Amino acid sequence: MATKLDKKPVVSVDHSHWPFGKRNYIMFAVAVAVTVLGFILLGAGDITFAPVLLVAGYCVLMPIAIFIRDKSADPESQEPVDSSR
Repeated sequence: MATKLDKKPVVSVDHSHWPFGKRNYIMFAVAVAVTVLGFILLGAGDITFAPVLLVAGYCVLMPIAIFIRDKSADPESQEPVDSSR
């Protein structure tokens, strides 16, 4: 006797949503600006403030720009639209 296989429903995943929002790009622009300023100061011979800017740009600001969650870009945080109005 053949047994019936339980088929689970197929869940579709929306891959068209980009996970980065406006806040991510602003933070990334600030990180790039701080990093570029650090390289400019390093090229000018500053060996005290330039490394601080480079570490802040690479190790602090860029990870913040990647990991920060923008609520407007997050589809799970948006409330459903009431179409009865």
